[in-house]
This record gives sequence, C-alpha cells and structure tokens, in this order.
Amino acid sequence: MADEATRRAASQVPLLKTHAGPRDRALWPARLKEEYQALIGSVEANKKSDSDWYRLESNADGTRWSGSCWFIHELLRYDFRLEFEIPVTYPVTAPEVAIPELDGKTAKMFRGGKICLTEHFAPLWARNAPRFGLAHLMTLGLAPWLAVEIPDLISKGLVVHRERQGDAAAAE
Repeated sequence: MADEATRRAASQVPLLKTHAGPRDRALWPARLKEEYQALIGSVEANKKSDSDWYRLESNADGTRWSGSCWFIHELLRYDFRLEFEIPVTYPVTAPEVAIPELDGKTAKMFRGGKICLTEHFAPLWARNAPRFGLAHLMTLGLAPWLAVEIPDLISKGLVVHRERQGDAAAAE
C-alpha cells in the first residue's frame, strides 16, 4: 500500500493518452509533447511544495534523456547525474534510469549504474502502461529509490558530501 504522500504526488502527475513509442513516427511527437507537459507540471508542483529534486532534458528526437537529481539528507544536498534511453517497446516497457557515479555501490543497482526498479515500480508501470510516462518514472520510481538508498549509502560512507570530500582529502 502506498502512503498518503505518495498518493498525493502520483495524483498530481497527469496520465498520458497517446500510446506511442519512438518507432511510431506518426504518433511519437504527440506522445513526446504529453511527456514534456507532464514533466513540466511535475516540476512546477514540486517547486510549489518546496520539494524540487530533478531536472531532465532530451536529445532532439526524445529518445535519450539526461539531467540531474538531488537528495537532501541532514541538511546537505547530494547531487547526482542521471541518464536513460527510451526503450523501443516504450511505453509498454519503462526506461532504465542510470546514476553512473553510484555504479557498484549498492546491491539495488545493475551494471552501468542502472537502478533496480523491478520489485516495486515495474509491476506498477505494467498495470498502468501506456498511461504512465517519464514524470511517473521520476515520481514513483526514482524518488522512492533515492529515499531508501541514498541515506543507506551515506551511513556506510559510500556517498560523501562534496564539502566533506575536501575535508577528507585535506586530512590525508
């Protein structure tokens, strides 16, 4: 069962209407427009609720995405670069989000820094495809993963805040 905050966040992301992937040359531009509108709406809603945490941009045809996400832990902001490609079977298949700098630091990650969304998010995506899009991937996939994994990685010393990295280097 999802908690109330998750339900509220999910309800703010509009469901998409166009069932098209990058191979569908006729409908892909319409789907891409819906994706951008949902992402913009999601970012604006996050800003209004003071929970802004990611930025994304795509290549010209909307098949490769990159950007950054951040997580606040104990009043320190941890920034991460992220990237993903739209699979050819999209929107039936969710993209695999990669955070390359965390590659190999947690068991809940695949080679290349791709985060593991198979247990919790993949079934949700499958039930809601093709209505789910990239804003749903970020809100219901990446955000919960960050909330669980980043504090754990910080507590294990596998992720260090950039200001503390300088302190550690100076101490050596």
